[in-house]
Amino acid sequence: MTTTVLVVIAIVLFALVIFQLAKTTEFVAILRGEEKTHLESDRINSRLMMVFLILGMIALFWSLDYFMEDMVLHAASVHGEWIDSMFNWTLFFTGIAFLFTQIGLFYFAWKYKHTKGRKALYYPENNKLEMWWTVIPAIVLTALVVIGLYRWFQITGPEPKDSMVVEITGKQFNWMLRYAGKDGVIGANQYEYITEGNGVGIDFNDPASKDDFMPTEMHLVVNKPVLLKIKARDVIHDVGIHWFRVKMDAVPGITTRFWFTPTVTTAEMRKKTGNPDFVYEIACDQLCGTGHFGMKGTIVVETQEEFDKWAATQQPFYDQAIKGTVEEKKFAELSEKLKQAEEAKAASQHH
Repeated sequence: MTTTVLVVIAIVLFALVIFQLAKTTEFVAILRGEEKTHLESDRINSRLMMVFLILGMIALFWSLDYFMEDMVLHAASVHGEWIDSMFNWTLFFTGIAFLFTQIGLFYFAWKYKHTKGRKALYYPENNKLEMWWTVIPAIVLTALVVIGLYRWFQITGPEPKDSMVVEITGKQFNWMLRYAGKDGVIGANQYEYITEGNGVGIDFNDPASKDDFMPTEMHLVVNKPVLLKIKARDVIHDVGIHWFRVKMDAVPGITTRFWFTPTVTTAEMRKKTGNPDFVYEIACDQLCGTGHFGMKGTIVVETQEEFDKWAATQQPFYDQAIKGTVEEKKFAELSEKLKQAEEAKAASQHH
C-alpha cells in the first residue's frame, strides 16, 4: 500500500514538473519577444497528449490484467448471476465507448494542433454521422433496458410454490429470524404483542405460531428457492446479502419480500475463496443509527439433509422462551386488553 502511494505521488510530481517547465519556457519566450511562442507551446502540449494517451492505455490494460481475478463477479444465487451478467454486458459496451471517445479525444488534440497557416474547418453538420451515433447507442441502450426489465420482473415476480419461507425482522441493532415449525406455516404476529421477551410480537393465539422457532443464524438449502418476509420493528433497515445480490428495505408497518435461490454451499464457498472461516453475511444497507456498523447476521447454506438435521434440533420459541415464564403472563394480559379494546370498538360502531 505504501509503495503504491509513493508511486502515485511520484507520477503527480513528475507531471507538475513537466507542466512548470513548459510554462517557464513559454514565459521566457514571451520576454524575449519571440513570435513562435504559442506554436511551440501547442506542439509540446499535443505531444504530451499522445504520451498521456499511450501511457494511459498501457496502464488501463495492465490494471485489467492484474486485477482481473478480483474484478470477476462470483454471485452465489441464480438471480445474482442474472444481475452480474447485466453488469458485465453494460461494462462491455460502456468500455468500448470509453476507448473510442478517449482515443479520439487525445488523437484529435495531437492531429489538429495549431500550426502556422492552418485555418479551422467549418463543419456544421453530417447527417449520416449523426444518424449512426444516434441509432447505435439507441439500439444498445434499448437492448440493455429490455433485458433489465425482463430480469427485474423475474426477480420481483411471485416466488416458486416450493419456496422455503423465512421471516426476518430488523431492529436496532440486530436481525431476528423466524421459521415455520412442523406445520410448515409461520404464525401471525402483531406489534401490540411486542415485549422484551417476544421481540417480533408473535400472536400465540394463532395455533400455527406455537411451533415456530427463532434461531440465531439463518440456514438455507442449496438450490432451493427461499422467500424472505422482511419486517422492521423501529426504523427503516435494509436486508443486504451481497453474495446473493439481495437488497430490500425493511420498513416499519410493512412486510416487504425478496426471493432468491442460493447455488453454492458455505462449505463449497470456503474452498473457492480459500478462507476456512468464510460465512455469508446479512448486513444492514441502510444507515439506521449509532450501532448500524455492527448490525449483521450469519447465513449457512447447506444440503437438504444437513438442513433437516439442524431444523430437528431447534426448539419452538414458545416452549423455549414463553411457556411457563413471566412472558406468558404478559402475553395473556396483552391479549385480554386487545380483546376488550376490540369489543369496545365494535360496540361503539354498532351504536
